[in-house]
Amino acid sequence: MSENIGMSPCCLSGALHEGTPKGRVDTIGGLPTYIAEPETDSKKKTIVFITDVFGWEFPNARLLADEYAKAGFYTYMPDFFQGDALPIDFLQNIEPSLKTQETLSLADKAKNTAVVATTLGTWLPKHREAVSRPLIDGFINTVRLTPGTDKIGVVGFCWGGRYAILQAHGQQQSTDPSSEPSVGGVDAAYACHPSLVAIPADFDPVVKPFSMAQGTKDSLLDMKSIGQIQDLMAKKTDVPHEIRLYEDQVHGFTLRGDWSSDKDKEAMDAAMKQGFEFFDKYLS
Repeated sequence: MSENIGMSPCCLSGALHEGTPKGRVDTIGGLPTYIAEPETDSKKKTIVFITDVFGWEFPNARLLADEYAKAGFYTYMPDFFQGDALPIDFLQNIEPSLKTQETLSLADKAKNTAVVATTLGTWLPKHREAVSRPLIDGFINTVRLTPGTDKIGVVGFCWGGRYAILQAHGQQQSTDPSSEPSVGGVDAAYACHPSLVAIPADFDPVVKPFSMAQGTKDSLLDMKSIGQIQDLMAKKTDVPHEIRLYEDQVHGFTLRGDWSSDKDKEAMDAAMKQGFEFFDKYLS
C-alpha cells in the first residue's frame, strides 16, 4: 500500500532573496518560460525547473536558474501553473523562519494550518497529476526536439519535486493518439524536498539517475519516511542514486532558506552544488 505525504504550513514558508534575475522570457511549447542561458549558449546539458507552488516568477527560483546557467546548463523554467501560482505574499504571511516557529503559540500554529488548508484545498485539485503531468511531459518533449539539445535533466522543488521523481521513471507510452508515442522522461532527475509523494509507488518505477536533497526538520517527510525511501532506492543497484540529508533544514530550504543565517546559506549552497555535480556527471 502506498503512503501519500501531504502539505503543511512549512510548504509555504521561507525568505525572499535579493538580486535581479538575468535571464529572458519566451514561449516554449505554448508555455511562458524563463530561460537562463550559459555563456556558450550550448544546449548539450539542458535543465528543466519544475517549481514549487510559488511558480515560475518567484525571484528565488529565477536567481537559482541563473546560477545553473553560470555553471554551464541551459535552463528552462516554464509556467506549469498557467498563471495560477500562489502569491509571494504567503512567504511572509503564512509561516515565519524556523527560529520564530519555535516561539509560536498553539493558537498561532493552528491558525497557520487552517489558512494552508483553505488555500491549498482549492489550489491543489486544479493542479493535480492528471492536469499537470501532461503539461510537463509535453514541455520535455518540446525541449527534446529543440535543435542542439542533447541530454535533459530536471530539478523539482517541493510540489515540483514529486514530478521530478515521476520524470525519473523514463519515457511513458502516450494514451493520446494525436501526440508523440512516447512522452516525458529525462536523463537524470534531482528532487529537492519533494511533497505529496507516494511511498513506495513514486519510487519503485525510478530507472534514471536520481538525486534528492532533504532537510532533517522537514515536516512533510519525517525521518521514518526518508528511511523507507532510502531502503527502496538501495534495492535499485543498477540505478545511480543519492539521498543527501541537510541537518536542521526545513521544507523548502533549497529555494526559500534564510540568506542571513550562515547555516541556512551553507545548506542552500551545498544543495546547489549537489545539483551541479550530479548533472555534470549524468548529462555529460
